[in-house]
Amino acid sequence: MKKLFLLSLTLMVAFAVSLPASAQRGRWEDDLPEKDEFHQTYQMSPGARVELRGINGGVEIETANVSTAQVDIVRSARNREDLEFQKIIVDHTPTSLVIRGEKDRDGWRGRNREVRQKVTLRIPRQVEFVASGINGRVRSGEIDGSLRINGINGSVEVAQAAGHASISGINGRVTVTIARLGERGIDVSGINGGVELKFTEDVNADLDVTGCNGSVYADMPNVTVLGKLSRQNFRARIGSGGTRITVDGVNGRVRLSRAGASEAR
Repeated sequence: MKKLFLLSLTLMVAFAVSLPASAQRGRWEDDLPEKDEFHQTYQMSPGARVELRGINGGVEIETANVSTAQVDIVRSARNREDLEFQKIIVDHTPTSLVIRGEKDRDGWRGRNREVRQKVTLRIPRQVEFVASGINGRVRSGEIDGSLRINGINGSVEVAQAAGHASISGINGRVTVTIARLGERGIDVSGINGGVELKFTEDVNADLDVTGCNGSVYADMPNVTVLGKLSRQNFRARIGSGGTRITVDGVNGRVRLSRAGASEAR
């Protein structure tokens, strides 16, 4: 019989995200009048590392059973001169693809330019994925390797992860579907928004939730609460326990559920 446990937590979370100075201007969705574009395809080895950092705009990632990475970048500004600043650098080897915002050598002149960036990738599913310092939404398809996402000024959505997942410092909602738990489990911390973890199969894990300003729902079969409940802590065993799932410092609701389950709240 499914057991549903609700814990109301009222500890306010001190939240800070480390982002480029341009993050304070907000998130932009529309292109400015002047644009330049970059389109390139790279060969990738299974298990390669894909990293994005310091991007001033949204990131969209499609994954497939392919051996190449398609990189599409659009930068836009109000005039052509501004496009000489805040460029994006792509570094590639067969085992690594790094897409990073360039630090302007002209100091304050570069910081005062409004350059919007959009990055769209089509990459193999079998990769290690890392994203940090993104001033916009991050949305990814299915990843069959480890996942590390931090310092995002926008929501995070991962269609499916199948390895260790570490997500921290997010100014927005986090939604991740977990295909299987790796030995290192899941770590979620410093989230200014709700957290939704969806599992595609039965889970054997130890859940530890601390410091959340919201409610915690463990809407899973075979959940056993451990210890005394408090306003700051929620510990439970899911199934036979084992792999650790830790959630700390969330300014919003936390919900664990089976993928495909309807939400009654």
